Amino acid sequence: MKLKLFLLVIILVSVGAFLWWITESTKPIDYNTQVKPILNKRCITCHGGVKRESDFSLLFRKDALAKAKCGKPAIIPGDAEHSELIRRINNPDPEERMPYKKDPLTKDEIKTLTKWIDQGAPWGNHWAYTKVEAQKLPASSSWTKNDVDRFILEKINEHNLSPSPQASKEILLRRLSLDLTGLPPDAGLSAKFLNDKIRMEGTVDSLLNSPHFGERWASVWLDLARYADTKGYERDDSRSIWRYRDWVINAFNHDMPYDSFLIEQLAGDLLPNPTENQYIASAFHRNTMTNDEGGTDNEEFRTAATLDRVSTTWEALMGTTFACVQCHSHPYDPFRHEDYYKFLAFFNNTRDEDTYADYPLLRHLEKEDEAKLKEITQWVEQNTSSQKAKEVYQFVKTGEPSINSLKADHFTNAELSDTKWLIFRNHGVARLPHVELTGRSNLIFRYASYKPGGVWTIHLDKADGTVLKQIEIPDTKSKWVIDEAKIVQSQGAHDLYFTYNNPNLKKPEDSGVIFDWFYFTDFSVKSVEENKIGKKYWELVTKSFSTTPIMIENPPDMRRVTQVFQRGNWLVKGDTVQPDVPASLSPFPKSAPHNRLGLAQWMVSKENPLVARTIVNRVWEQIFGMGIAETLEDMGTQGIPPTHPELLDHLAYQLMNDYDWSLKRLIREIVLSATYQQDSKVTLQMLANDPTNKWYARASRVRLSAEQVRDQALAVSGLLSKKMFGPSVMPFQPGGIWLSPWNGATWARSKGEDQHRRAIYTYWKRTAPYPSMMTFDGSAREVCTARRIRTNTPLQALVTLNDSVYVEASYQLASLMKKASPELKDQIRFGYAKAIGHQPSEEIVKMLASLYNRTALKKEVKKVSHAEPLKENNPVNAMMLVASAILNLDEFVTKN
Repeated sequence: MKLKLFLLVIILVSVGAFLWWITESTKPIDYNTQVKPILNKRCITCHGGVKRESDFSLLFRKDALAKAKCGKPAIIPGDAEHSELIRRINNPDPEERMPYKKDPLTKDEIKTLTKWIDQGAPWGNHWAYTKVEAQKLPASSSWTKNDVDRFILEKINEHNLSPSPQASKEILLRRLSLDLTGLPPDAGLSAKFLNDKIRMEGTVDSLLNSPHFGERWASVWLDLARYADTKGYERDDSRSIWRYRDWVINAFNHDMPYDSFLIEQLAGDLLPNPTENQYIASAFHRNTMTNDEGGTDNEEFRTAATLDRVSTTWEALMGTTFACVQCHSHPYDPFRHEDYYKFLAFFNNTRDEDTYADYPLLRHLEKEDEAKLKEITQWVEQNTSSQKAKEVYQFVKTGEPSINSLKADHFTNAELSDTKWLIFRNHGVARLPHVELTGRSNLIFRYASYKPGGVWTIHLDKADGTVLKQIEIPDTKSKWVIDEAKIVQSQGAHDLYFTYNNPNLKKPEDSGVIFDWFYFTDFSVKSVEENKIGKKYWELVTKSFSTTPIMIENPPDMRRVTQVFQRGNWLVKGDTVQPDVPASLSPFPKSAPHNRLGLAQWMVSKENPLVARTIVNRVWEQIFGMGIAETLEDMGTQGIPPTHPELLDHLAYQLMNDYDWSLKRLIREIVLSATYQQDSKVTLQMLANDPTNKWYARASRVRLSAEQVRDQALAVSGLLSKKMFGPSVMPFQPGGIWLSPWNGATWARSKGEDQHRRAIYTYWKRTAPYPSMMTFDGSAREVCTARRIRTNTPLQALVTLNDSVYVEASYQLASLMKKASPELKDQIRFGYAKAIGHQPSEEIVKMLASLYNRTALKKEVKKVSHAEPLKENNPVNAMMLVASAILNLDEFVTKN
């Protein structure tokens, strides 16, 4: 009997082992999870997008199956035995074995590649490059509140964890308020929520509808947009682009659909009859740096700005590293070298040319001037055409399409002054190349002159060619003026030669006239003067207005040719390319124009695999401290894979479909989940099984951003100004931070409440950003910052203990504490609750009271920041140290 039982067990085990072997041997190898990691780690350094040793590349299947340098393919689908790749990785000869002069592949790696080839070497798309599809929902439970929790709970269970209980109402309210508005909750909302007069859903809706919501989320976007109040590089002069920052705040507050949000920023100027706000939105890509240093090459830095727009579009909006493709095909992801320049071609035809004035500029007309412009365009439309009316409108609003004088060349007794403006000496000659003159008999130009008696002559095709116009240049006393002149009508594109003569220039080095731009048109003021339209038109053209740098597309006669840069060098041009998107992603919409507007439409198409995933991942990171895919800047094959890929795709699909691209609805779904509302306490089991909290069995503890740390201190002390919008401000900053030797610019401290405005309104100088913000991991914004890496350094403690903002906040909070109650412990409880959001324990009260009593015995008089010195024996003095201690607690600078 025992023998029979033993034999039966043997038979069952053998059958089971055989069935397991059959199953494993026939189980399909997954390219993305099993093969691609081996290739990336072991092979692609030499056989990828950068190097193609022996003419063999594993970046694309087509390349991998092609014949290599030896004359035969390295991979023969279905025949691993005769595949050169398998022979080489098994070869014992170190001169033959691959990887060459590196550690050999493991047996498991060789087995995986062998099975994969025998199964036909099927390729697979990386998860981030596949279309976002609806996901099957995991099971719910009594813990789950919405779909987010279903996906989270599934992973929690898989990793032998359990969800944490819900956090206290006080902690939840502070967490919500900081996440949604960047500020602690106000007293009114706190009273309603803590006294059960408003539910969680109502509290969330109230915070989402707060005007401070836009300020908090715009701060995140400005890092991506590399927004700053200066141009960058050596001179780093001021740039008036704050209206773009205000547009972003308003867009978040009004819950502009994310697809429209992107379209207007990428191509607002190309929309039909763009509005003022749509023009301003296009300043997203005018946040690129401009080099005003004398002697620089304007085309080089125009090109640098265009390259930056390509990199920013991919990194910020599509979570993909693309900059390396400028020099070679992507080392790991399916993007070829020429894909970069096809994509660059979308951005290579804008009017900006690294000019000193940051042209093109949107001119912000006053209300009465807008009425005049409307009257003018209506008259032009009625008397000429709607197309001509659009041209007149665009020129008045943007001054485009003008030809910048820095395009001039072939100089004799002339030059580009500071490489930005065409300037003439006596008997000067210069060329303005390839100017389209068909139908254009009027010239409007901007210039300044230094001496009377100058004569400017415009010649056709050569310096002594046909004279189109001779213009007497009066002395403008070095002031810029705008003038116009009728010219002889010509056909086609011609080189124009300018000559300048002035007998009043006595010294050879004396300059007589400098030009800024030229606008050739067929619309003449004089032709409509009898209707009084010409006078109004000229008044608007010559009037000064505040401006914002924007994007404007080149007209057909100014279009640039885009060529591949050999090895990324802009001076060595290769094949000409047309605007297009990588073939490895979704196809370009057939009905879309091949310009920036069409590109934007391709990006927000539901077929695009990257845009929705990227913004969902970014929102998740802002709320939980880490993205579902940790590397926000790189969702490619070298990025860290998502912990919850199905959840990421579920939310991305919901955003595009059910939410109609509403970010507020996305955020609402996340913060109303049980996952978000958990307590942040850590158990030993959690630390052992999930030290970084990537499975979300508890709430994350996250240090506040640089802006939030400052804003919170001002808010709880009562100093924070609620004023919104307008030019950037300069709060207190010690001397010596700014160094602007070329123009002597200094940090001029703002007056009144502007000293205490939210951090998003602080003037941002790229070469000298606000110091305390940089200490808390802010970015210089010279380039796009897709993710701030949080650090913990002693400098941060020195800032919150000694920086003027925090010292003054401590003093003001101490004053409020002294007024709150005559009893010391009640004063401490008041200050603690105001700062932290809940009452302190008695142990904390005792410690802070002891600190107060010890400090009260001292009589030193100290200076509070830039405010008035403390008075001796002032009762606020000792309380100020208590308040400072509270504002320096880990719980204060951390979201629990």
